[in-house]
Amino acid sequence: MRRRFAALTGFALLATACGGDDDNSTAVIVTTTTSVEAPTSPTSSVTVSTDPPTSAETTDVTAPTSTSPTSSETTAPPTTQAPEPDPPAAEPEVGDPDVATELVVSLDRPVDLAVRPGDGALHLVNQSGTVVRVDPETGASTTTLDVTDRITYGGEQGLLGLEFSPDGSKAYTNHSAPDGSTVITEYTVGDDGVLDPASARELLTVAQPYRNHNAGDLAFGTDGMLYVPLGDGGAGGDPERRSSDPTSLLGSLLRIDPTPDGTSPYSIPADNPFAGGPRGGVDGAPEVWAWGLRNPWKVAFDPTTGALWIADVGQNQYEEINRVVAGDLPAGYAVDFGWSGLEGTEVFNEDDLRDGTTLPVLTYEHGADGCSISGGAPYRGSAIDELEPAYVYSDYCSGIVWALDLAGGRNIRLLDGLTEVTAVRPGPDGELYVLQGDGDVLRLVAG
Repeated sequence: MRRRFAALTGFALLATACGGDDDNSTAVIVTTTTSVEAPTSPTSSVTVSTDPPTSAETTDVTAPTSTSPTSSETTAPPTTQAPEPDPPAAEPEVGDPDVATELVVSLDRPVDLAVRPGDGALHLVNQSGTVVRVDPETGASTTTLDVTDRITYGGEQGLLGLEFSPDGSKAYTNHSAPDGSTVITEYTVGDDGVLDPASARELLTVAQPYRNHNAGDLAFGTDGMLYVPLGDGGAGGDPERRSSDPTSLLGSLLRIDPTPDGTSPYSIPADNPFAGGPRGGVDGAPEVWAWGLRNPWKVAFDPTTGALWIADVGQNQYEEINRVVAGDLPAGYAVDFGWSGLEGTEVFNEDDLRDGTTLPVLTYEHGADGCSISGGAPYRGSAIDELEPAYVYSDYCSGIVWALDLAGGRNIRLLDGLTEVTAVRPGPDGELYVLQGDGDVLRLVAG
């Protein structure tokens, strides 16, 4: 069962949100996220998609099929799936927030923002290859890392993600190597927030068979583990069916301990689904925590509840938001999110349907609402009345900023008129920042 609902309209940049219904919204809140049986009636689809940051699909690129030094590819999808997660935990309903924006700084091409514990600055990632530390009050900036000579930049490739260790002493980056591989690198961080290039230590390299669907985010969970979302490898429609195969690192959410283990540059958490070998007769790479993802551009852990939010970019017709809650284990344990059998809640590849997949909590169709979701974080700040605990996100194509109120069954339209939104990310105090492809970094403030 799905419910369609109206959203609140909003003025453009630097204006506040206002009341009124938007009958053109296509967003659909899915009434359950528990596992479902595979649908039996497919819908038609084509093979072109739009993904952040800028490029269209490339379907004519040949590439090696290996995915990582630690995984082996299989062609048969698993026959058993993840256990049913609990329904989303009850949350307070969002009110009727008035929201505006203010310009903080203009950079090159910001695609990510990270917070260093104990540091009130914004650490912003330019896709072109630099990390910049910015004072959120004055906009004063200092470059703290420059890897422009170590990456390939363009389309969906470049320096894509940054995360700091829970004690702030280390930083981790996600970049595209000259050969297109995804590389996760560790750096030592000085007291001034500068990343020491001489300390660079590569943790993980994953071969990318195509140039798109790199994802690129990084996140430390409340459990202290490092989570690495990876897209399905690219082209269109997941032609190698990697997302449904947890022996592939691609199309998965990885969970690793960045502490070295013997000759390995990182450790496998003992409670990972496949840390001890096959699970329920299904083989999986020991790094894999969840799978069935297409291009999980941004992930976020709610610092209050531990819930995991994933903004997963769609193929031809539907964008989606996934939310799973923590139980005895951290959120996302052994969850199959359904791609490429499902795009959103609709059948995409009938041959890749499987039982036990977990539905998104919201989908919307390509069109006026956009064509490429840019997540996204739950609001846990204090500056904007009645916005907590909404999940705030945007779309690269439409420039609309939305607030998903699951408890209230609403998708609130906060702002529109923005340009090439690449991310919505929290700052040190829980307030949210909107990053634009044109370089502007905007803070959400009360209207």
